[in-house]
Amino acid sequence: MGIVKISDQMHENLRVAGTALSRSINAQAEHWMRVGMLTEMHPDLDYREICQLLIQAELNGGLDITNAATLGTATPPKTAATAATKGRH
Repeated sequence: MGIVKISDQMHENLRVAGTALSRSINAQAEHWMRVGMLTEMHPDLDYREICQLLIQAELNGGLDITNAATLGTATPPKTAATAATKGRH
């Protein structure tokens, strides 16, 4: 573990979002970093699909850079539930 320096504004953004989502500042920062990393590796995926990858990674022992690059290379199977909610937002 290390220390990452961030701006005061980003720290405040993390505090507000973390409080709203019942996460610590560190947990919120880590969440945003995971989402950002997967978004850069898989720009064709939307937020819902990124969240599915995060869940898949957790079930496979956690997210690391070596397996993150291969996650989602095959399109996640669509269930009746995801197909039914695809157009609703």
